[in-house]
Amino acid sequence: MSQKPEHPAVGLGVIIQRGEEILLGQRKGWQGGFYSIPGGLLEVGESFEEGAIREVREETGLELIDPRVIAVTNNLETFRRTGRHHVSVILYTQRFRGEPGVMEPDKCAGWGWYDPRQLPEPHFEASRRGVACLLRGNFYERESGEG
Repeated sequence: MSQKPEHPAVGLGVIIQRGEEILLGQRKGWQGGFYSIPGGLLEVGESFEEGAIREVREETGLELIDPRVIAVTNNLETFRRTGRHHVSVILYTQRFRGEPGVMEPDKCAGWGWYDPRQLPEPHFEASRRGVACLLRGNFYERESGEG
């Protein structure tokens, strides 16, 4: 039997904007069917920017240029639903090279460009919260009822 971690994991999410749209993928595996910005877990010794560049390259084949931290999310809805607690650092860029491709077909059904004001559902909590922070110009938004 596996033990529950004592501390949340640190996730990364990257909002990649092209024109008026952002890149979203439909997940497979954990949280399968949910849409999300690209991302994953921060590795030991990585900066947020290094992790974002690595994750996006692994998932989409895109080469990010100068991603910047814009928000942090505490994903308590996901914790209550799945028992896994992640705190996610959200980065943003409009600068990248290449076209998105499905580099990890076991983790993503496909990538597409979407209006950030009309996110497809179901939507991964960290992605939804990160996009909301971008649109509202906030770094962090408390969940209603959060201490």
